[in-house]
Amino acid sequence: MTSQRTRLRLIERLKAQGIRDDRVLQAMSETPRHLFVDEALAHRAYEDTALPIGFNQTLSQPYIVARMTELALQRGKPGRVLELGTGSGYQSAVLARVADEIYSIERIKPLLSKAKARLRTLKARNVRCMHGDGFEGWAEFAPFDVIMGAAAPETIPQNLLSQLAPDGFLLLPVGGSEQKLVQMTSTSEGFEETIIEDVFFVPMREGVHR
Repeated sequence: MTSQRTRLRLIERLKAQGIRDDRVLQAMSETPRHLFVDEALAHRAYEDTALPIGFNQTLSQPYIVARMTELALQRGKPGRVLELGTGSGYQSAVLARVADEIYSIERIKPLLSKAKARLRTLKARNVRCMHGDGFEGWAEFAPFDVIMGAAAPETIPQNLLSQLAPDGFLLLPVGGSEQKLVQMTSTSEGFEETIIEDVFFVPMREGVHR
């Protein structure tokens, strides 16, 4: 269930779904998704489906992880990426293979503890994690080339836009029962909005959870 052949089948499915960037496909093939779920679910790790990780949170389906990563690389290798919602740590681990520095925020402390242990196991030394509120971002390390989120606020937090580098962009699912993946790009004349596609993520919550 965790063999290279199983992983390669997943990569073929991602290609069929339109993922074209070789850097993304390689990062997905090299990242052991079965390590990011409880052992009882490991046999489903390479299915193209979201899986529960506790606390009403999910490990995003491989397609959406690949799609978000591909979008993050649209202007080349990002220097500094802010990830909102570490969750299991899987998206962080994939990003670690294709970006210079990852700064990841998780509001649910037990999830963060597990994610940090997994990232240590994989020697993802360019990922820094914090227990905090994603709505606040991480101003200490701003500005960011890319800010991306794995949970959906009702509207885009303006505070996050202020932490973008010039020409940087934010990728975030936005909405309630109906959500769109939105890209907000920082330009010399303000922010340019692009609607990418329909998505469905867990809601983005304010505050922290011990």
